[in-house]
Amino acid sequence: MTTIFDKVMKKNLFLLLPFLTAFAVQAQESTYSYTVLKLPTSAHAAALGGENISLIEDSPTAGYANPALYSNVSNRSLGLDFMTYPSGGIWTGAQYVMAFGERHTAAFTAQMMNYGSMDETDTNGNVLGSFSAKDIAVGGAYSYLLSDYWAGGAAAKLLYSRYGEFSSVAVSFDLGLNYYNEETDLSVSAALRNIGAPLKAFDDRTERLPFNMQIGFTKGMNHAPVRFSVTLTDLTRWATHYYYHPEEESISLSKKVLNHIVVGIDVLPTDFLYLSAGYNFRRAYELKAAGSGHGAGLSFGGGIQLSRFKAGISYAKYHLSASSLMFNVAYSL
Repeated sequence: MTTIFDKVMKKNLFLLLPFLTAFAVQAQESTYSYTVLKLPTSAHAAALGGENISLIEDSPTAGYANPALYSNVSNRSLGLDFMTYPSGGIWTGAQYVMAFGERHTAAFTAQMMNYGSMDETDTNGNVLGSFSAKDIAVGGAYSYLLSDYWAGGAAAKLLYSRYGEFSSVAVSFDLGLNYYNEETDLSVSAALRNIGAPLKAFDDRTERLPFNMQIGFTKGMNHAPVRFSVTLTDLTRWATHYYYHPEEESISLSKKVLNHIVVGIDVLPTDFLYLSAGYNFRRAYELKAAGSGHGAGLSFGGGIQLSRFKAGISYAKYHLSASSLMFNVAYSL
């Protein structure tokens, strides 16, 4: 039964969305830092195109992009993720989710991108030595089940980056809302991601976090073991020059719209197995513009989901130099 508190919570969340969107529009043309926040932590989401805020899944990584989804995760769930990245980089992390009461869920996350060792050179290209680089994000999240169908959530992350002798500290917030009808297997979500600013910037430069307003849905078919996902991403950033290509004077309106869409499909041969594929239009456009050919924008994966143990693997390409493999394991204690 929906309570007065539930109605007030939903109303306040909807009222907050336009205010935070206006804040993001002010910042959308600024220089971005902490782009590591764009990377997925879920192998399943990575297989579905890398952007997904509506997939209902009993996994500790489910709420990293939309904290409202933590409401569907089992109590005392522990998760680990690992992804290879170009030039020897490693994106790795851990999550722990716990429920308290009938409607409350909390989550704790830690992620690190280790770029390894790199050569330090002067303006003439002479090697002076080497340095290391890394990004770290530590945070917590809270999800509240507003009613039988609605859930809301919020997350906060403390971010730290160090590249050689330069360092930066920032704080980031996420807000999410989800509607899920189990009978029709329909999930619809909205999320405001990476709201925040640096507390200490690199070399006193003005920088912004990569704010992302997203809307998405996931729908299972009634008479086939298939589930589709569509995510609309970066909805406050539509400037034409963002899609600049050296060989194009301008980009068509249709391509401009497509570059905000990520699509994915799950094939579910059994209750405990999934096979996934996705296509990220923007990633495909950017990689092709940079010279990449086959497979740009495509991603694939699969996994098993038992009552207590889950595992997943995905393949995707984020950079010209190499493809990335991502692995997840999770266990409900």
